[in-house]
Amino acid sequence: MSPDAVEPAVLDGGRPLRVVLVDDQQLVRAGIGFILSIEPGIEVVSEASNGELGLMAVEAHRPDVVLMDIRMPVMDGITATRRLHEAGGPPVLVLTTFDDDDVLWGALQAGAAGFLLKDTPADDLIAAVRTIAAGGSWLDQRVTPRVLQAVRSGAPRGKGDVPGVDRLSERELEVLVLISQGASNLEIADRLYVSERTVKGHVGNIFAKLGARDRAAAIILAYEAGLVVPGASGS
Repeated sequence: MSPDAVEPAVLDGGRPLRVVLVDDQQLVRAGIGFILSIEPGIEVVSEASNGELGLMAVEAHRPDVVLMDIRMPVMDGITATRRLHEAGGPPVLVLTTFDDDDVLWGALQAGAAGFLLKDTPADDLIAAVRTIAAGGSWLDQRVTPRVLQAVRSGAPRGKGDVPGVDRLSERELEVLVLISQGASNLEIADRLYVSERTVKGHVGNIFAKLGARDRAAAIILAYEAGLVVPGASGS
């Protein structure tokens, strides 16, 4: 799945994009903080060494994005991400060295808007932060196939069990199925012989009707609704 094609966030008053960095390793925080600090328009406003302190930092600084490690003392990143999501807090980009299925699936279920491995290139990290701040989602391309497989392994519930699915137009259903197969907006546009702008409009309508914040949430709902057969893949 390619990242959503979203323009960099334009913040009120031209202020910098504010980031809270949560990781239990000081050297990791220092490295990521340096990468972000030299990027124009991005400011790391606080750092925290565990999920509990991260929640406090979010409350104090009201960031636009939270970068969250997974395995930390006191409170892990998945628990902290879930609490932020349930409270309507800022979007979370999970950044971890662990790419096992439990971590991937747990992060998505907790409401993470993105997932990156810590050895990702600096340019991808910066692009992911900006994309998520703008309301998009980002999944590391190295783990996307396994995320999709984890979703596909779940038993579908049936179309009527997922609120909002019955409000989707036939074209929106087509787009949702293609999203669930890992297609980018450009790939969907090529497949359906429409413009990428048109696809972006359909994707926005799908998110609104399903109450999904991002592609990951929409994919989960598509499989729960039985719109995609488990094990199916795009051509």
